[in-house]
Amino acid sequence: MTVTLVNPDGLPKPDVYRQLSIATGSKLVFLAGQVARDAQGGRVGEGDLAAQVEQAYLNIGTALAGVGGSFDDVAKLTIYIVDWTPEKMPLLGEGVARAAAKLGVDPVKPITLLGVAALGEPDLLVEVEATAVID
Repeated sequence: MTVTLVNPDGLPKPDVYRQLSIATGSKLVFLAGQVARDAQGGRVGEGDLAAQVEQAYLNIGTALAGVGGSFDDVAKLTIYIVDWTPEKMPLLGEGVARAAAKLGVDPVKPITLLGVAALGEPDLLVEVEATAVID
């Protein structure tokens, strides 16, 4: 594996993400923000944050598979959620867990979570960017 996840001493050790990743592969991959669209561009999970998170994560897995990698190669995620409040955390976790089960991966990565006013289309509730390192 090209990415090692670490919670170093001296920093909090959260259960849902890691503070840093150490990437040692040879190919750096920057994915555009993934949203709740299927392969044909159809809407997925309209009004359902958990379903949209799940689809965005699955799209990341699909994109990485297309270049010879997998979700395990993700070094960092940035998650943008419309009108974020802490009460939405269980829905975020549910979507991540469902995607992880389908992908067969540990979804715990370094993340940055940002609340935003809106995304590129009015039905979108979440967008997930990823940086990966592939051997």
